[in-house]
Amino acid sequence: MAVAVRGGRVGSGGGSVIRSFFSYRIFVSAMFTLLFLATLSVLLSSHPSHNEAEQVMDNTGTAHVRRTFLALRSDPLKTRLDLIYNQANNHIALVNAYATYARKLKLEISKQLKLFDDLAKNFSDLQLKQIYRTALFESEGPVDEDVLRQFEKEVKDKVKIARLMIADSKESYDNQLKIQKLKDTIFAVNELLLKAKKNGAFASLIAAKSTPKSLHCLAMRLMEERIAHPEKYEDDEPKPEFEDPNLYHYALFSDNVIAISVVVNSVVKNAEEPWKHVFHIVTDRMNFAATKVWFKMRPIQGGAHIEINAVDNFKFLTSSYAPVLRQLGSANLQKFYFETRAENATKDVNNMKFRNPKYLSMLNHLRFYLPELYPKLHKILFLDDDVVVQKDLTALWKINMDGKVIGAVNTCFGSFHRFSEYLNFSHPLIKEKFNPRACAWAFGMNMFDLDAWRREKCTNQYHYWQNLNEDRTLWKLGTLPAGLVTFSSTTKSLDKSWHVLGLGINPSISMEEIDKAAVIHFSGDMKPWLDIAMNRYKHLWTKYVDSEMEFVQMCNFGM
Repeated sequence: MAVAVRGGRVGSGGGSVIRSFFSYRIFVSAMFTLLFLATLSVLLSSHPSHNEAEQVMDNTGTAHVRRTFLALRSDPLKTRLDLIYNQANNHIALVNAYATYARKLKLEISKQLKLFDDLAKNFSDLQLKQIYRTALFESEGPVDEDVLRQFEKEVKDKVKIARLMIADSKESYDNQLKIQKLKDTIFAVNELLLKAKKNGAFASLIAAKSTPKSLHCLAMRLMEERIAHPEKYEDDEPKPEFEDPNLYHYALFSDNVIAISVVVNSVVKNAEEPWKHVFHIVTDRMNFAATKVWFKMRPIQGGAHIEINAVDNFKFLTSSYAPVLRQLGSANLQKFYFETRAENATKDVNNMKFRNPKYLSMLNHLRFYLPELYPKLHKILFLDDDVVVQKDLTALWKINMDGKVIGAVNTCFGSFHRFSEYLNFSHPLIKEKFNPRACAWAFGMNMFDLDAWRREKCTNQYHYWQNLNEDRTLWKLGTLPAGLVTFSSTTKSLDKSWHVLGLGINPSISMEEIDKAAVIHFSGDMKPWLDIAMNRYKHLWTKYVDSEMEFVQMCNFGM
């Protein structure tokens, strides 16, 4: 199909539209193709033994004029007539093509279809007018210039109408224009998606940082009980079991009373010999009394032992010794963590999870001081407060650590969760010391060989790297990057069934994988005690909540 270039001058009202129409390559390409086919048709239909014109009518009644080269050269007006005729035929093909394409796509444009059909018929009727057939197409004599001028005027008027109609309708047919509009739509949707992700990250950050009303209520009720009945909650003497290396020791550092109770309950209920298990709980000063009241009111079953301390009770943790305590006084660091504004969220959505103030908490960094906290122990199992234990864990103490300090489950797969995801390898020191493809592992359930720790002086390594990262140029803060660099050469890989992560962020973890896991970890922002928790997994946590505890009922935990 083609669009003729020669169309005469068009009124000023439609000029810009027509020019816009011809700017699209699809129509220009089609135009030249049909012009070439029309010219070829004339050349191939010429008969060398005849100089006269012969009219041939096709099935649609359209006249085709056959002329020899001699006839074309002998009369300039006949050449002009032939160009006008071809122009009319080209536009017939064009409007018919549009009509066919519209039908093929089953578009709801019946009005346009009728207009295009009528326009094509008008072109055909124009050529079949008796005056034009007689004077222009059937006459063997000279072409009548007046009739030709009138014919040319009518053709140009209809060509103008055809072009304007096509320009108005091209948005429905022009593939290039459709592609561009689709690209624009995709870009706009992508912008909205990015904005939604940023807003979602900010909202998730607020939800993760906030203390739920029910949790605050529980802490206050426990404190009220402590104040009302101080005689019931006097400090007990330390038990010898707290330092017995032959027992199974757990370290749990948290300021969340209900979460602590769930972890302890899940361990004890799945332990074969619960009386051999010792829990070392460390909390902050604000929740210290509340935690002690909880376990006084709801003693651990099975004869397990529990030691509760406040982080402030460990006097060796001073700002001169622990880098994180010194960094707490940094105005820039406090601003980074505590200045929570929506515009900050939109600057770097990927880093919003690191802006949680818990990463600045000494309670969170206490895991790097285990040998000093428990100097008489040889091994200890570290548990986060957002885990649930589903099986007896004593087999972990029997694993041969091969002289390594920490036992952990690797989290890498493909190119994900490699060192390059947590450390800044554009820094020359990081680039020199570590392999960006090294597999990362997870905190949350980790067996520590404290003797190997002391031998390898890992706390000194932690201090070294933490001091270097005061300006956050080595990693984006948090404890995992610090753990990766501290224990990079002293990590023992554990079987994945020991520790399944992601129940606070990944809704696609299979229940089969969860059922096989010894420990499930609600890593991510959607913690099971929050309203934003995933219902798919929440029951795995709530079944270990002591729902019979009166304060839990009073504070409406919604179990």
